[in-house]
Amino acid sequence: MKIMEAPVYIQIHNQIKKEIEAGKWQIGDRIPSERDLAVTFNVSRMTLRQAIQTLVDEGILERRIGAGTFVANQKVQERVSGVTSFTDIMIAQGKRPSSKTISYHVAKPSLSESEKLKLKDGDQVLRMERIRFADDVPISFEVATVPYDLVKDFSKSEVTKSFYHTLEKKGGYVLGGAQQTVSAMTASERIAEYLAIKRGDAILRLRQTSFLQDGKPFEYVRTQYVGERFEFYLER
Repeated sequence: MKIMEAPVYIQIHNQIKKEIEAGKWQIGDRIPSERDLAVTFNVSRMTLRQAIQTLVDEGILERRIGAGTFVANQKVQERVSGVTSFTDIMIAQGKRPSSKTISYHVAKPSLSESEKLKLKDGDQVLRMERIRFADDVPISFEVATVPYDLVKDFSKSEVTKSFYHTLEKKGGYVLGGAQQTVSAMTASERIAEYLAIKRGDAILRLRQTSFLQDGKPFEYVRTQYVGERFEFYLER
């Protein structure tokens, strides 16, 4: 599979993240407007907006309607043990799971992906975007990133249809726990189109890092669920 160079929006994502970590902007600070940042990076508004949206999806930035984009405040987090696949959840509820792959490619990881997956310099990742359905109703949109070395011997179908089952049955891996952060947001125009809802509708955002039994991270996922079609249940 051809290895892609990091897209321009990922390069911008990395630079803004570095600047936040270096203290250029503090928690709660408003960052420059998309128009100003587009000029600074010499890119189109569309490319700049994609970079900002990626940082929003990761919980690094947050949009405030009518006010702008700000460095996000740290949220209270709930740690959930165990890894459960979307397929298993839907089947357990008597629904038929399916998915539509929007993109699927091998590329250089972003800074966030490298940190979450504890990658070394030169490592590559498989990054895929999917819409997940239950009985043909769109439930969520997810961006999943996994180390390429982990999946290079699997077919695209084996990875996209039921990744966890493939890891266990074909790869012989034992899945461990996960770290999950759930927060509320509103749907962007792109996500609203994918999930057949209106822009601004309520979304539940899940960020999850999944681990093998030996503690090695194998997946970093950013998922946006339709608020009125999905709920999280935590059990202690």
